[in-house]
Amino acid sequence: MNKIIIAIDGHSSTGKSTLAKQLAKALNYIYIDTGAMYRAVTYYALQNGLIDQNHFDKKQLIQDIDCIDINFVYNPELEFSEVYLNGKNIEQEIRKMKVSNFVSSIATVPEIREKLVAQQRNIGNEKGIVMDGRDIGSVVFPDAELKIFMTASPEVRAKRRYDELIQKGQKVSYDEVLKNVIDRDRIDSTRTASPLIKTADAIEIDNSNLTRDEQLEIVLDLARKKINNKKTT
Repeated sequence: MNKIIIAIDGHSSTGKSTLAKQLAKALNYIYIDTGAMYRAVTYYALQNGLIDQNHFDKKQLIQDIDCIDINFVYNPELEFSEVYLNGKNIEQEIRKMKVSNFVSSIATVPEIREKLVAQQRNIGNEKGIVMDGRDIGSVVFPDAELKIFMTASPEVRAKRRYDELIQKGQKVSYDEVLKNVIDRDRIDSTRTASPLIKTADAIEIDNSNLTRDEQLEIVLDLARKKINNKKTT
């Protein structure tokens, strides 16, 4: 009864998922990575030849959406839920640059967003969740008790993403990653369907100069205050 919904929105590569996982663990809440859902659809489109540099078969993807089954399965060894597409674990595949380069285009399709938003709202019915994405506080859960909007400079975000990809053994250049970050910012903020915005009641966290522990401490304090306020009302 005292649990809340925590919505974390913001630009790409700001560490939304990392923060959301940490919060969920600290509060014993359920973590839902909505960005992974759009990445799963993107992976499906790539695997089925529906999108590449030269074309995007939106009509066929929309027709296929009801056949795209996305699940989160908790991995106790990793201590987080991995993404499954039609029964296959695709957690590693969806984090690659090939998927990153097309995910924002997939996310502009209203029919795709409508389908995934419905799934996200259904997950949140019981509250006690931390959900991150681009439109959680503005569209999915406009009444969320705590809304966080995360940002950082494009250069800082690109460096973090580049280091992460290199550590995973992927062959990418910093310039390629920076271009991807800037392009995604533009697409996410200007799309017609649920553009990335900072709502009036969201608390902005610029983590350009914050460590993960520092930002967790800030947001965890905000969350506990909201939970305590709920207990007394």
